[in-house]
Amino acid sequence: MAETTVITMPGTQRSPIEMVKEQPLAALGVFLLAVFLLCALFAPWLAPQDPAALDLHGRLLGPSSSHWFGTDELGRDILSRTLYGARISLIVAVSVVGLSLGIGLFAGCVAGFYGGWLDTAINVYVMNAFLALPGILLAIAFVAFMGPGLGNVIVALAISGWVGYARLVRGQVMAVKEREFVEAARALGASDFRILSRHIFPNIVQPLIVQAAIGMATAVMAEATLSFLGLGVPPPAASWGSMLNDARSHLFDSPHMVFFPAMAVMLCVLSFNFIGDALRDYMDPRTRMRSGL
Repeated sequence: MAETTVITMPGTQRSPIEMVKEQPLAALGVFLLAVFLLCALFAPWLAPQDPAALDLHGRLLGPSSSHWFGTDELGRDILSRTLYGARISLIVAVSVVGLSLGIGLFAGCVAGFYGGWLDTAINVYVMNAFLALPGILLAIAFVAFMGPGLGNVIVALAISGWVGYARLVRGQVMAVKEREFVEAARALGASDFRILSRHIFPNIVQPLIVQAAIGMATAVMAEATLSFLGLGVPPPAASWGSMLNDARSHLFDSPHMVFFPAMAVMLCVLSFNFIGDALRDYMDPRTRMRSGL
């Protein structure tokens, strides 16, 4: 216990400025994510124009004082569409990770806690069947069958992404359920639900948080991919992937159409990855011991 206290105390005494100096990428990730959250929440007030408003006389204009990010082939303001695109990307990221984590948590807990034929059925047959198919192809097939739309995109990406969480939960549950405090709770007559919720889940939540942060980056990229292929949110809704699709034929004569939505995707994905890496380092006791966090 004394050793653990020595490890954790320095981290609690550090000021925010010292933490930023030690984890600059994490601070950058939090700042970028805060910017995207503000853009998504206040898009109607921040956007200078209606993102769906057409102006055929102002097509393919470069960045200027009237259009900071320029206009696309239909004269729509790219800055406004980029701001509204943050809404779709963040909604998809949070919804996909939440749904995938819920499914994976249930399946992983059942397989890891009970074992036996349940573990065989869920892990060997169901999970391996989903892993045998590339996730993005499974999502494309689902959306192509059900039709484009925000809800269908979320369901499609959750269906293809829950297996990773289920495998992680299963392994963690199998390791924790053999611990002494779980055996003690079982000996005292605690129900399976109480053991899972009060004793096992608090001890497996840390790697799930890290996986969820990185999974949001994957969800943003996957949504942009589906929208780029025309299988995302239907027009006239603004999506970074659909903006990149519209810019394909104007890559050389109007590169600003590609640059700004591509930068938005890249920075959003980087923010989640930076935060996920920082959480992983902070929650790993060996890393904290080496860095003195």
